Amino acid sequence: MAFQNKEQAQAYWRENVSLMLKLLAVWFLVSFGAGILFVHQLNDIQFFGFKLGFWFAQQGSIYTFVLLIFVYVFKMNQLDQKYNVQED
Repeated sequence: MAFQNKEQAQAYWRENVSLMLKLLAVWFLVSFGAGILFVHQLNDIQFFGFKLGFWFAQQGSIYTFVLLIFVYVFKMNQLDQKYNVQED
């Protein structure tokens, strides 16, 4: 399925890029922010017996990245249906 006009295609990609930037910002905040910048404050909190800052640096950012992949797929499927360009 193709876009009906150029404006529809531009709107689709504008929403796609906006979604990607939002998800990348979340990933940056979790991986860099929680794993590096705020590690000392987060280390005061225990999570499954580990310091929370250490956990985010080692595991949390990976889990967040995988979760963001699923969120991206879900939101893109919705966007594809909105613009009627979904795969059958």
